Amino acid sequence: MKNGFVALMVILLVMVPFGTLMANGQSSDNEDGPVTISIWGGFPEMEPFYKYATEAYTESHPNVAFDIVTHPLREFEQKLSATIPSDTASDIIEISMYSNQKFIEAGLIPELPKKVKEFFDASGRFSDFSKSNNTYNGTYYGLPIFQGRTALFWNKTMFEEAGLSGPPETMNQMAEYAKKLSQYDADGNLTRSGHSLRLSGQGSGVAEKWWFVLYPMGGTIIEEGSTPGTYHAGYNNDAGRRALQYYLDAVYNDKWDSHNIKHDADAFVLEQTAMFFRESWVIGHAAKNNPDMDYGTAPVPSDMRWGRITNPVNLYVTRSCKNPEIAWDVAMFLNNEDNLSWLLNNVGWLPVRQDIDFSDIIADKPQFEAFMFNDPDYEEFGYVGIAPFDEIMTKLAERLVSGFLDEDLSKNPAAVDEFIREAAEETDKILKKADLYGD
Repeated sequence: MKNGFVALMVILLVMVPFGTLMANGQSSDNEDGPVTISIWGGFPEMEPFYKYATEAYTESHPNVAFDIVTHPLREFEQKLSATIPSDTASDIIEISMYSNQKFIEAGLIPELPKKVKEFFDASGRFSDFSKSNNTYNGTYYGLPIFQGRTALFWNKTMFEEAGLSGPPETMNQMAEYAKKLSQYDADGNLTRSGHSLRLSGQGSGVAEKWWFVLYPMGGTIIEEGSTPGTYHAGYNNDAGRRALQYYLDAVYNDKWDSHNIKHDADAFVLEQTAMFFRESWVIGHAAKNNPDMDYGTAPVPSDMRWGRITNPVNLYVTRSCKNPEIAWDVAMFLNNEDNLSWLLNNVGWLPVRQDIDFSDIIADKPQFEAFMFNDPDYEEFGYVGIAPFDEIMTKLAERLVSGFLDEDLSKNPAAVDEFIREAAEETDKILKKADLYGD
């Protein structure tokens, strides 16, 4: 009996890790039997791309079916916060590294397997920037699929009517152009903005769009401290004050934007604004909703420096996936030349891969040129790969939304200084709580 009991315990001890392995999605893949791979994303305009690409995958892998669900980004981020820790997320998730960082640091997201790492690391396929963006503690997490890069959209018809020959090249020029491009009704109310700024909204987006102006003016959200791996607020300075005043002047002093009119991509496509900053997906949006609009794109104007934000969006296979080898094969398939060309041409998001020739698409849609523009002086910046960065951006955005509603603030430089100082103190407090603060 004793020997039989010992033998049974040995079997159970061997089976427990195996069962745990199965639960964590590390089981052997079912290569021949029916398999369903679920894909969740936070960009609804990507759904047609996933359907197009997965239909092609199923043609050569008839045993694999797909369940594709997309959500608005903020709702999606909340959904991941509930499902990743409980191992109830989809097999593949599409998300930026900064949003996923807290799960990676908690050990909830698997690293890239060997064959995917080799695909990602192949010479010339992905930029050093995207590799750095996907690295935590020297390990790759996530396979890039598309990226958000900033450029200036401008309505050529409106510019011509205003006597302007081309897009602005500096921030000051952009403000001057915005005044000339604005239109008002008989009572002086703004009916067409000269430049649509992000004045409201949920989540971190307001802070990100403010960053578009802050960075050229010489500031940033956080910057590295004297000790590597530590950070402090990078906007408690003249750049932060100028960037805030730029918005306040637009709404209250120069009045080329307003809370009372439509904003962002919808305003641009409806031709209710002359300019705005956004990513390349707007090209696809405009093609569907206002194909006759005559518009161009241009690099972000310069000030103290010149630069654009780049935010890669990646594919991750979750630890709950029961067929990880198949899921990673799908992720690499989504990254092939045919699929990425379809993505750029039909959706408008810019692929991260840099070894594919998109010249035919660019020739047909020259608005993509500004997003692929490179110059040694045109700096690339992006989200910092630390877990509290999303909290920093979200809380800063909440403050900015409140500040943009305060007309008295627009005429009080001392109050602007206090506003920026208090916001930066909150940023530093978050960093200190995470033990990441450094002077």
